[in-house]
Amino acid sequence: MTFLEMLQRAQQRNDSMLCVGLDPEPKRFPGGWRGDATRIGEFCARIVDATADLAIAFKPQIAYFAAHRAEAQLEHLIAHIRQVAPQVPVILDAKRGDIGSTAEQYAAEAFERYGADAVTLSPFMGFDSVQPYLEYEGKGAFLLCRTSNPGGDDLQNQRLASVDGTPLLYEHIARLAQGPWNLNGQLGLVVGATYPAEIERVRALAPTLPLLIPGVGAQGGDARATVRAGWRPDAPIVVNSSRAILYASGGDDFAQAARAEAQKTRALLASAKP
Repeated sequence: MTFLEMLQRAQQRNDSMLCVGLDPEPKRFPGGWRGDATRIGEFCARIVDATADLAIAFKPQIAYFAAHRAEAQLEHLIAHIRQVAPQVPVILDAKRGDIGSTAEQYAAEAFERYGADAVTLSPFMGFDSVQPYLEYEGKGAFLLCRTSNPGGDDLQNQRLASVDGTPLLYEHIARLAQGPWNLNGQLGLVVGATYPAEIERVRALAPTLPLLIPGVGAQGGDARATVRAGWRPDAPIVVNSSRAILYASGGDDFAQAARAEAQKTRALLASAKP
């Protein structure tokens, strides 16, 4: 089964557009776990167990593991997801962007070492920095397009000199991903929930691609506006919420609170579908 097929099936089976982001910060762990980096995998596994039937995808952010020398815990976590939620795809949020043999190694890290179903990438260095990931049949790659941070304006909103209507840089990336770069139907785009007008523009330029949309929850993105701008019946949107779910409670009931927050967010997203 390809990543896109997994995504579509998870959307239908769990009736969800909600991606649960796994960004573990030990200093925010509950009770006696606070500050204990050896609990990263266990903390995330408890979140996964509580939300496995609510999510369209899980998205571990690799930096939160690597910063605490917890890469082995990440491997075990993804194996745990495979065991308890085999129908839910894993998107490794790595934002890699390099060329040649280095990109090949990053692709092997994502898909062979960690066993992810998809990975986030920076397209800044061009197609040859993306191509090694597409050599893994059935795997997915989400290209950064219009990100949720304010600094995204510095580059993504710059106009290009072009015969194609002087597009903004993020529009050019969307066109490339929908067209010549999407050799095997493996690409998606990252667009921030904090910019619903840009989500709508990206969707117009890339009508068939899955969109990974961070920024709902702690970053303040409007869930309803996000869905109205990006949702299409035949092109999944993957709306990520991390901190609002992970840290819904600082007590021993953190997993139950995470589930309640995930249920609330899933319902809010569903209610916004046209």
